[in-house]
Order: sequence, then structure tokens, then C-alpha cells
Amino acid sequence: MSAESKPRATPRAVWAVLVALYVLAFPYHPGLRSPNELCRLWQTRALVEYGTLDINQALQDYGYVGDLSVKDGRYYPSKAPLLSFAAVPVYAALRVVGGGFRYAVPEVPLVFFSRLLLTVLPTLVMLWGVRRFLRAYVSEAVADAVTVTYGLGSLAYSYSLLFMSHQTTAVLLFGSFYALWRCARGEWRERGYVVAGAYAGATVAAEYTGAMAVLGLVLYAVLTLLWRQEPMRARLVRLGRAAGLATVGALPFVVGLMLYHQAAFGHPLESGYKYLNDAAYQPWHLGGFLGIRYPDPRAFVLSYFSPLRGLFTLSPFLLLALPGLVLLRRQGRASAEFRTLFWLSVVVLAGYTYFTSSFSYESWGWTTGPRHLTGLVPFLLLPAGLVLERLRAGGARWLLGAAAAACTASIVITGTATFINYVPDDVSTAFFGLAVPLLKAGYLPPTVLNFWGMTQPLAGLPLLLGLLGVASWVFVRLGASQSYKPSLDTLLGGVAACALLFGAQGLTPKHPAQDHGAVRHLQSVWLTPPHRPLSFWPDPRG
Repeated sequence: MSAESKPRATPRAVWAVLVALYVLAFPYHPGLRSPNELCRLWQTRALVEYGTLDINQALQDYGYVGDLSVKDGRYYPSKAPLLSFAAVPVYAALRVVGGGFRYAVPEVPLVFFSRLLLTVLPTLVMLWGVRRFLRAYVSEAVADAVTVTYGLGSLAYSYSLLFMSHQTTAVLLFGSFYALWRCARGEWRERGYVVAGAYAGATVAAEYTGAMAVLGLVLYAVLTLLWRQEPMRARLVRLGRAAGLATVGALPFVVGLMLYHQAAFGHPLESGYKYLNDAAYQPWHLGGFLGIRYPDPRAFVLSYFSPLRGLFTLSPFLLLALPGLVLLRRQGRASAEFRTLFWLSVVVLAGYTYFTSSFSYESWGWTTGPRHLTGLVPFLLLPAGLVLERLRAGGARWLLGAAAAACTASIVITGTATFINYVPDDVSTAFFGLAVPLLKAGYLPPTVLNFWGMTQPLAGLPLLLGLLGVASWVFVRLGASQSYKPSLDTLLGGVAACALLFGAQGLTPKHPAQDHGAVRHLQSVWLTPPHRPLSFWPDPRG
């Protein structure tokens, strides 16, 4: 474990701002009829109101939504069901608060509280675990900066503020890994494998593609047990017990998912993707396994480098993970612990890369970044942190400044795009093509302050200032090292890197007509247009 000569805890004010940026922001616009979110919540309504898995009656009572599957005339969400069921107690409680009748819960509060309790708060808890994990290998400054950058400068922020399963999957995968990691280090007893198994099982029940990363976690668990310094017989006994305990933890979720498939689609191994209602989506899931075929170079390049939603374009700090894997591999030559972490990162990266390269790129649609890669991001944080740690210890201060600027730029670009969070497919870039024009026009993200009577742009301005403040703090935190301010070389390297990163965004070929059309469309459905009040919980009875 590395340590600084003058360790400093992360200022509480920074964490307070980060929490506020999660809790206060509410990028949601009912006019868009967000299908990925509402199809889940309509099933939640159906479970509570009618006691059914199908949402036929909910579609009649609350309006049509997309992302559906149909089997024998009955409609279901096409998604894995975990979030629909998890929202049941949230909806039931809101129903009581609203008066206890069928239309007691309006759409806006249902989406807000479902996000807050089921996607926002779990990520905030996860950030604590991420920092604790990173702190075992890097200094406080690097652990702080990488955790905050992950929280605000990656897909974690975007999909915590949407009632979708992508960040839920990342949280569950990291929870499973964290339990395995603590068991491997001897910090938890063997029953920790039950926790790891439960998280892994819940991952598949939340998002089917999460199974790829679960296989990586299985490999990690096996390697941590087989590479222990003890007789092989003892290692095999430990492995058998761990497998049994993990199976006990995963079984309720796996069996529950299979029972759901049986009840809805007639077979325990058939999901809703086989019965998509929209014929336009069906070709994406035909051929191969659930639409996963041979790799396509175009899908690979666009998923990682597209000006609109490439993973490294929106979060350039993740590029540090690539040389970081080399560092992890080198440390693995002398340490079984680093060796297992290396293989975990490589396998998860390879699995997600194959998936995103083999699936239709167009299916990402109307989102911030390549959403199906959200579960990959936590496994790139340690390699990125190791590079930052090496740069802070070395003499090339301009390189440190450039790496720190990549973190700052990630927060500014992805954080600002997250304030919009519904990105049409035909805009040039999410940042300069969509987010900046909307913000300049006063269309700031809806916030909890709007619920209290404050109007835009005043209600959204604290979020924008908070995001910029945290982005600046990350640069200073990384660049200061043992001194309390970055050196001139660090500043110059940071300025050059920012000029390059934002310049690349600015020089991306623009599509003025399409960009303007997308901006006008979002303005027409914006939940909180400038200077207009918002009624958070209107009386559904008029």
C-alpha cells in the first residue's frame, strides 16, 4: 500500500457536493415516454394494482409505453425483471401516501423515488466501497480522485439518474467482487461467498448481459483460492466450499428468474427478447446468442471512440486503464493478489469488448454513452489508479497534469451530458452538439429545487457550478502531490490535455440542422422550461 507523507482526508464538502449532484438532479421528461424506464414501472404498477405479471391493463390505465414483449396476447417488459419487482414496495408506499386508489401515484414522483431509492442511493453506497478498495493499493489522493471521477465522470452517473438496469448491474457486479476480494484477503469469513453469490445471481436477474462479467468473477474466485500458499488438497476443499456457498446465495435469484420466464414466456430459459413487440428491434436479437454474433470493427470503434457516445470519448480518463493493465501485470509477477486482479480486469474487458463489437451499435439509442458497457467501468478503475499513482511518484509532471486533466474533462463532459441524459442518435456530439446549446438557452436539468418552487435557470445553476467545482478539485487533488498546489509543468500539461480533449469535441464535424432539430425537440418536452414552475405531485383527480 502506498502512502503520502502528509495524508489528507477527502474534504467533506467535496463528498457533500457529489451527493447533492446525485440526489438533486432529475433529468426526466414525461413527453419522451422513456420506454426503458416506464416499461419496468408499468409492470410494477401491474404487480401492485392487478396482481399480474403482464401489463395489458396498465397500458390501458396509464398509457402506452415501448420496449415490450408480447406472448399469447399478453404484454411484458422486454427487460430482465429485477428492477420491476424491486420497485414494488416503493410504489406501494407512494400509493398509500397518495390516498390508496388506483391513480394515486403520478408518473413524476414514481420515477423520482424509484430512481432515488433503487439506482441513486445504491451507487452512493458503492462509491464508499470503491474508495475502500482503491485505498488498499494507491494513495488517498488517487483513491479520492478516481472515486469521484468514476462517480461523476463515467456512465455510473448517467445511469444512476435513470431507472434502467445498467448501473444496477455495475453496483451488483462490484458488490460480488468486493465480497470475493474481502474473502480472498482473509478479512471476511467464508460465508462472504454467500454474499458474493447473491450479488452475482441478482446481476443476471437485473440484466442478462451481466452474466459475462459474472463469469469473470467466477474465474477471479477460483484463482484466488487455487493460488493460495497451502497444500493442493486444502485449496480444493476451500474451492468446493466456496462454490457451494456462492451457489446458495445465487440460487434464489436464478430460480426466481427462471420461474418468471416460465410464467411469462412459457419456458425457464426463454426471455422477452425472443418475443419483442416492435418488429424494428427484432433483427438486433436474431442470430448468434441473443443477437451476439461475430465481431464487427465498426461496432467496436464506435462503442469506444464515437464522437457521439464512445466510452473513451466521454470518459477519457478510462484510457489510463490500458497502460494500467501493463502495470498490474508487472506487479502480478511477484504477487498472486495482483495477478488475480489482472486476469479479472482482462477477462471482463475482453468479454464486454466482444459483446459491444458483436452487437448492433444502433441499439444503444437515445442514451449517454454505450450503456451496455456500464458494468465494465468499475473494473478499469484500479488500472487507471495505478497509472496516476506512478505519475505522481515520477518526475514527468506534465504527464501527471495531462492525466489529471483527463479526469477533469471526463467529469465536465459526461457530467454535463448526464444533465441531459436523453441523447438523440442524429446529433454530432452529446457535449457541444446538444448539452451546451440547451444549457446556454436556459434549459438546465430539472432538480429537487424545482419541486420546491424555484424555476430555471436558477434551480439548475447550483448543479452546474457544483460539477465544475468538483472537476477543478480533482485536478488539484491529483496534481498537488506532497505540495499543496500543482507545479507549473503540471498546469501546462493539464492545459494542453484539456485543449486537446475539448478541441477534439469542438472539431468534430457538426450537423447543424440535426443538432438544432434535436435541441428544439428536447426543448419542446423539457420538464422544467425556463421560468415555468413545476407541480411535483398534481392531484390525479383534477
